[in-house]
Amino acid sequence: MNINFLSGDTLSAARQLLGVEIVTEINGELTSGFITEVEAYLGLNDRASHTFGGKITKKNAMMFEPYGHIYVYSMHGHNCMNFVTTTDQPEGVLIRGIEPHRGIDTMKKRRNKDEDLTAGPGKLTKALGINRTDHNGLKINSEYLHVHSGRVPSAIEETVRIGIDNKEEAADYLYRFVVKGNPHVSKFKGQAADNNGWQ
Repeated sequence: MNINFLSGDTLSAARQLLGVEIVTEINGELTSGFITEVEAYLGLNDRASHTFGGKITKKNAMMFEPYGHIYVYSMHGHNCMNFVTTTDQPEGVLIRGIEPHRGIDTMKKRRNKDEDLTAGPGKLTKALGINRTDHNGLKINSEYLHVHSGRVPSAIEETVRIGIDNKEEAADYLYRFVVKGNPHVSKFKGQAADNNGWQ
């Protein structure tokens, strides 16, 4: 799949990532899922972004690379994966949820449970076998991780991002995008839509 759409506007890229299939081949095991939930982080002027203010650190350096890489960071013992966007700004899209597709038995083994495998950024990386130590800076469409055209959302919902209540005005930005009615998203409530919200 051509990923040049990541080179442009990050908010647009975030929306276009919904439905894309992420495939990993880690330690000989193939897993995949369709992206259901993302959050955009707009770099220098976004208080919730790891690159707010422009200071480069060992942790956030990968965000300053051009689009087409993944930025993996650790938080509370969990790994979180971002797709780096743009060619000249330290911006990216956090992958927050996927709908499991291939290798579900492997996902269950990695997560040590049978359900709620991928509805959250730390859950999905564990299910896909992605971690900061081995995979931060990996190129999208490498031997370990690649993306395919997948499914098309029937409707996209825009909300505030999760867990950034202390980031002043950034807490109010509608930079979280979800496939409306898909149950494989953070804190899903209610009833799943027909076909889980896919066209």
